Amino acid sequence: MIALLFPGQGAQQVGMGRDLAAAFPAAAAAFAEANEALGYDITKIIFEGPENDLVRTDVCQPAILAMSVACLRVATDHGLRADLAMGHSLGEFSALVACGSIGFGDALRLVGERGAAMQAAGEARPGTMAAILGLSDGEAESLCAEAGDVWPANYNCPGQVVASGSVDGIGRLLAITAERGIKATQLKVGGAFHSPLMEPASERLAPALEAWDPQPPSPQFLSTTTAQVEPADRMRPVLLEQLTSPVRFGHAVETAVAMGADTFVELGPGRVLSGLVKRIKRDATLHQVSGPEGLEGLAGVLA
Repeated sequence: MIALLFPGQGAQQVGMGRDLAAAFPAAAAAFAEANEALGYDITKIIFEGPENDLVRTDVCQPAILAMSVACLRVATDHGLRADLAMGHSLGEFSALVACGSIGFGDALRLVGERGAAMQAAGEARPGTMAAILGLSDGEAESLCAEAGDVWPANYNCPGQVVASGSVDGIGRLLAITAERGIKATQLKVGGAFHSPLMEPASERLAPALEAWDPQPPSPQFLSTTTAQVEPADRMRPVLLEQLTSPVRFGHAVETAVAMGADTFVELGPGRVLSGLVKRIKRDATLHQVSGPEGLEGLAGVLA
């Protein structure tokens, strides 16, 4: 069983997709569609930078979506078919495009609004995030509660939990971990994503989601918000819940494995998700497509 993986915010890098667009008209067309849907030349920022523009929450989210869909289209044109699609946070929108539940243009516009809403929420109440390494989920949750104004935001894989909270709260968390010899690293992010501090973003995004009519997914959509396969009528509430709830990527991978998934194909920039899957299922077959070279390794799973 083949599962598609789509990365989230943080995977972006200047120049991503440039060689793919040069080699495949389908990829070039995807970037052109992104420009048209968003009303500005996001492709120029993706291909040329500057990095300060690309890392902005309201830019990097549609940029990663565009890159992921460009990779998806090229891989699909070469015969890739899947049984499941899942994405990390923002990557859920890419997964829903892969499932046919939302059109690419509509997804870009929703993600543009999502990014703007999250950036505004982060500016209104500054927050940040930190990765906690080497602890169980329960131990990480206890640390967050002890620090105060901090919540678990990403359950990525066993031994890796990302916490999200106010600047002061994450400061207290890092002080506690340093004192106890626990590995923890502050992340460079623009807000306390996947925490209650994102509630204003959820309120702002709700009307845009209500205007979307989700279509039945094919392949199946496995949400990393709920770690369950979700039908079309659950997609809008799941994507709203996603903004203030933790990403349960590791738990969703366990669900996929229990369903029979043994091959995972990461579509988009970076290899972060492939690395997390390997820590959950060591014998999984992994492929990554971010450029023309990635297609060569897919030969064994192409239809």
